[in-house]
Amino acid sequence: MAITITMGIQKGGCGKSTTTGILGYLLSQDGYKVLAVDMDSQGNLTELLSKKPSNEFVQKSVLEAMQRLDPTEYIVPVGDNLDLLPANNFLATFPRWIYTGVTYLGEKIRFEGNPSMILDETLEKVRDDYDFIVIDTPPSLSEQTTNALCASEYVVVLFECSNWCYSAIPNFMDSVDGARRHGKRNTKVLGILRTMNDVRRSDAKAFNEMIAEDYPNEVFKTIITRKAPIGRLSLYGFDENAELKQALDQYENFYKELMERVKGR
Repeated sequence: MAITITMGIQKGGCGKSTTTGILGYLLSQDGYKVLAVDMDSQGNLTELLSKKPSNEFVQKSVLEAMQRLDPTEYIVPVGDNLDLLPANNFLATFPRWIYTGVTYLGEKIRFEGNPSMILDETLEKVRDDYDFIVIDTPPSLSEQTTNALCASEYVVVLFECSNWCYSAIPNFMDSVDGARRHGKRNTKVLGILRTMNDVRRSDAKAFNEMIAEDYPNEVFKTIITRKAPIGRLSLYGFDENAELKQALDQYENFYKELMERVKGR
């Protein structure tokens, strides 16, 4: 059965989509069968992995998969050992559907049960088909984020080295605790990944040190610094990208740390 890992923090610009895409890619290159799930209506992970506009997946996305509790018709192969359950703007209607039973197409499909467990029940259909499922989340403590957390055994918390992200960490940790109490996966924080680090800024260095002092057992040793090849992944993708090695070098260290923690649990 797949090990499910969510990337999250209720703040934008922390590298969630990039990290999810890179982790999925590295796992697939290591021989694991991987499903990447986009739970953000912005569809950045979808566009990164598919190299298509996210709105090409209207009526063919994770939203429809959850409304039917079956993802099999909506999974898109995007690479060797790597599949995608895509998202688009209509995923923003997910909360409205949960509470009214009416889809954005006007269909009446009511979910009976805990609304935080919809994604978990949906993924049950395919968990045995994959070694890993990696989930990208939106920059908010939303129904999409809650569903992702409740569907996951592990959570990687993304920490962009700034005051606003620092202040977001406690609330997000509380959300993970809530998923552990109310979900079925015994959800745990696998680690905190420090990203988007600007080595020229003394305040970034200070926040790196502060988060390590607050969560010494959670922080990964790897710190992802800002590099142009990482930023251009969204433009060039993973295939025929001359900068790919430069984009992935820091993440390969993170990947090794992550796998050591997964295997040690």
